[in-house]
Amino acid sequence: MNVVIKELSDDSKQIEEVQEFLFKMIKLEFGYDYVPEWHQDIVNMKEYYIDPEMNNFFVAYAEETGEIIATIGLRAYDKDFPEFRHLYSNDTTSSIWRLFVDRRCRRCGLASKMFSIAENFANEVGYRDIYLHTHKNLEGALHFWTKMGFVVVLDSNDELLTVHMDKQIQYLDINPQSIDFRYAVKL
Repeated sequence: MNVVIKELSDDSKQIEEVQEFLFKMIKLEFGYDYVPEWHQDIVNMKEYYIDPEMNNFFVAYAEETGEIIATIGLRAYDKDFPEFRHLYSNDTTSSIWRLFVDRRCRRCGLASKMFSIAENFANEVGYRDIYLHTHKNLEGALHFWTKMGFVVVLDSNDELLTVHMDKQIQYLDINPQSIDFRYAVKL
């Protein structure tokens, strides 16, 4: 299977398809549906990912079928956790959101490729750090993010088993003229 990775555009049909994929993945991974205080970015994708110049959302499609098989969002750090006020700012810190890979397409490097694209974008627009939070009960999540270079900043020990992580962006020498968001990944 060839995979094509594209930036989310301001196309209502594409946004709706991405929203459906995200809510399907949230139901599969977490067992619940839409929660207003947790999913505003999904409901308002244009406001969170498309309009702001330093934010972006990437979607992987199976080239043959056009089916969405993976997503990842990157946006300016916009949380107000008291523990992190001295560490992060929305000018220099980005945050990762909504990395989901269809279960049929896991363990082939697609999640790593999606993160690499997001990290390269973050580097291009001038972020220095990337923040994320994950949950210890998500199969493979903590291992994956540490493999990507993230370190645990805080283990919340809350009922959701939330772990806060960050990493300094790897400053890669990337020629903007050579960037093409079409990648082929053999699955």
